[in-house]
Amino acid sequence: MKIGVCSDHAGFELKCRLIGHLRDMGYEPVDFGTFSPESIDYPDVAHPLAAAVEKGDPAIGIAMCGTGNGMAITLNKHQKIRAGLAWDRKIGELVKRHNNANILVLPARFISPEEAMATADAWLDTEFEGGRHQRRIDKIPL
Repeated sequence: MKIGVCSDHAGFELKCRLIGHLRDMGYEPVDFGTFSPESIDYPDVAHPLAAAVEKGDPAIGIAMCGTGNGMAITLNKHQKIRAGLAWDRKIGELVKRHNNANILVLPARFISPEEAMATADAWLDTEFEGGRHQRRIDKIPL
């Protein structure tokens, strides 16, 4: 399964580690950048990831920046994106179970690599609950 991945400079090191972890787990990471620790603007990588996920290739993604907020704000401008910010396993699980987030956002400066991998694993391993949560999701698009 393909998973889109992107980061700004603050998340570059974590993104590189996460890509290795995803490969070890049997996933096929698709890297949307950045490709170095040089400073960039997070929308430059967030928009291409969001556009690809909206088209379904790949169907899901993981993004990271310093706090995760810039990525989440940018990604959620796209109508078919539900980007959820998570910083531990439980929130990673709930952002999928209750919100059916199709992009997980990690706060690279506020989470250890180990906790980031555990959060991503929880998100990937969790199924959307549907029911009342689907009704709420249906009300999101403008």
